[in-house]
Amino acid sequence: MMWTDFTVIVPASTANLGPGFDSIGLALDLQLTIHVSRAEQWHIEYKDDSYSHLAGAAQNLIVEAAMHTASKLGRTLPPAKLVVETDIPLGRGLGSSASAIAGGIEICVRLLGIDMPMKEKVAIGTEMEGHPDNISASLMGGLTISYAEGEDLEVVHIPDAAIGVVLMVPPTEFLTSESRGLLPESLAYGAAISSSAAGNVLAAALVRGDWRIAGRMMEKDAFHEPFRQSRFPDFAEIRQACRAAGAYGSAISGAGPSLFIVAPEGREQEICNSLSEQFPHYDCSFTKPSPSGIKSFETVV
Repeated sequence: MMWTDFTVIVPASTANLGPGFDSIGLALDLQLTIHVSRAEQWHIEYKDDSYSHLAGAAQNLIVEAAMHTASKLGRTLPPAKLVVETDIPLGRGLGSSASAIAGGIEICVRLLGIDMPMKEKVAIGTEMEGHPDNISASLMGGLTISYAEGEDLEVVHIPDAAIGVVLMVPPTEFLTSESRGLLPESLAYGAAISSSAAGNVLAAALVRGDWRIAGRMMEKDAFHEPFRQSRFPDFAEIRQACRAAGAYGSAISGAGPSLFIVAPEGREQEICNSLSEQFPHYDCSFTKPSPSGIKSFETVV
C-alpha cells in the first residue's frame, strides 16, 4: 500500500457550555499535531513529557482509534511512526482524548487512501467517546450542537464564534471517570425542566450569535455543575469575578477541572489578567475559538 508522509492537525475543544450537557462543543485554538511516516511497526513519540507515558502503541488512543476505524471498514492498517506535538493539556477538560480519537480516525482514512463523510467520522468518534460534543467540535471546528442516541446522530454546525476565550486551569488533573462518578443517577423533574429550558435558550442564542444571552444561560445548568463545582477552589468567587470583569459567562469545561470563560472579542487578555491576579493558584490563559476542524496534508520536508 503506497502512501506518503503526512501531518494531521486537530483543535482542542470545550464541551457542555453549562446546560448543553453532552451535546454542545466548541473548538479551541490549541492544537494536537501528529506527523505520520513509514515504519516497520507502530511507534509513537511524544514531544511533551506529560504525554510520554502514552507512547506505548498498546494503550495509545490515537492508534486505538485508527485501528478501530479500520476494523469497522473491514481493513488492515499498515504500521506507521507517529511524532506527536501538542499544546492541549492532558486531563484538564479540553478535549485531549477527543482530539486523539479524531486524529486516529483521520490517520486511518489517510493510510487507507479513502474518503469518509464527516458524519461517519463523527459517528465513529462518538461511539468511542460516548458522547458527541468534543469529537464533533474537533472534527468540524467552530460550534457544534449534537444529538446522539445509538446510531441516530444529528449535528448542527455553526462555523464562527465571535468571542474571546479565557481558560482557568487548576494545578491537578481531574479524570473524566472520576468527574462522572459525582453525577446522580436521576434528576428532580423541576430541575430537569429548568435546565432543559436553559439549554434550549443557550442553543438558540448560539445559533443567533448572541453571546450575552448565551453567557447567562451557561450559568443556569442543573445537569452537572451543581454536583461538580465543589471540586473547584473558589468556584463561586471566580464566577462573580468573571462577571465583574466583563465576561459574558463561565462554565466548567467538559468534565473539568478547567473553567471556560466567554469574553467579548478583544477583551480576553484583559479579563485573563484580572482573574490571574485574583486567583494565582489557577493557570490562567486566553485563546480564541478555532473555526477550522481537523485537517491533514502531505508533509513537506
